[in-house]
Amino acid sequence: MKFREQEPEQTELNLTPLIDVVFLLLIFFMVSTTFQKESEIKISLPQAATDKQPIESDKIEVMVNASGQMHVGGRELVNSQLTTVRQALQQAANGRRDIPLVIRADKGTPYQSIVTVMDAGSQIGLLRISLPTLRVQE
Repeated sequence: MKFREQEPEQTELNLTPLIDVVFLLLIFFMVSTTFQKESEIKISLPQAATDKQPIESDKIEVMVNASGQMHVGGRELVNSQLTTVRQALQQAANGRRDIPLVIRADKGTPYQSIVTVMDAGSQIGLLRISLPTLRVQE
């Protein structure tokens, strides 16, 4: 009895469907991704230095405690809504736009409260915003 030896079939891996799937996934992720501006409020962050910075006497100071209660120029606000904060800042600025806005906040302050003050300042044209911190001595 004579057995014929069969040669193993040459198998080919067709990459065309795989490449099509990869391109479809790429297009899907490109279309479904949203691009948005992270922040529309421009601030200049204070720099830490060994020399003391000159203290500006003409400024608007907003204090925010840990519960989100706000004080503008020493006066307590009724609530912390954007319209209330904006009106208080307009009164304190008295029409000036070059006056600096200093936001002093407790370390446990909700982030939304700080953003509300920054947003209200930006809406009325106060662009010099700073968030002072305590310098840690090591």
